[in-house]
Amino acid sequence: MMTVPDGRSLAIGVMFLLGVAPALAQTPAPAPAAPANAAAAAKPQIEPKVADILKAACSTLSGAATMSFTAVNTYERAAVNGQPLYYATLNHVVMQRPDKLRVISPGDGTADEFYYDGKTMTAYVPSEDLAATAEAPPTIDELMDAAWEKAAIYFPFSDVIVSDPCEIFHKKMGSAFYVGQSVVVGGTKTDMIAVAGDDVQAELWIGTADHLPRLIRVVYPNEPAHALYQTEYSDWHLGATVSPHVFASEKAAKAKKMPFVAPEPGTPMPRPAQPPENP
Repeated sequence: MMTVPDGRSLAIGVMFLLGVAPALAQTPAPAPAAPANAAAAAKPQIEPKVADILKAACSTLSGAATMSFTAVNTYERAAVNGQPLYYATLNHVVMQRPDKLRVISPGDGTADEFYYDGKTMTAYVPSEDLAATAEAPPTIDELMDAAWEKAAIYFPFSDVIVSDPCEIFHKKMGSAFYVGQSVVVGGTKTDMIAVAGDDVQAELWIGTADHLPRLIRVVYPNEPAHALYQTEYSDWHLGATVSPHVFASEKAAKAKKMPFVAPEPGTPMPRPAQPPENP
């Protein structure tokens, strides 16, 4: 975490869940007959259609040599009276595999910039003309851990830029079903899917034609606050030529220097879709 005078951390962000509930019937429905194999019927299912949608999306993302997009992250925090308040952050992201990343975050909160060129990572706060720089590992995948360990920097959209976007589903997904299609989200036709694991539930809107995520909502049901997280994606561009100058900043290079501040010992990296505590 690179701390500036107002105490805000350098990078925060999110995702959140849509709960799906059946409509109430006007008259009680007869109880269904018990299946012959009740244990098998109770086992969570992963619908093949959903597996195919996720596979196509992950293949599209991992196969892109370059990628740029805008991510709006919304997350919930309780006010002093317990009322849920919603905060948003904006990230303009450009990446080039395997070792280039730029994240410009103009607001809300303190505007900041992040640059990674395969050798170093730099965080820059224009309003204070402050920059912190540290050595960085040679790949974006490794950078995700290093940025947290060295600077408490976490990217809520990290799952779409790593080399294996589907890894989180392989590890967490216990059930998945198809919800339907939408023409409302993202200005395009999307497939709506719901996935769940032991400690996470999510709904995703994924472009039917381009296989790109447009909206992801997540909740962690075991959290006491049951907070909601959301990331909305837009302005996707895959495979475009990107100048090397994009991943550096002359202003950051000339700014006043300060060290990164690592998280407190034992502080775990936020889970996917979840921002750091006390942003």
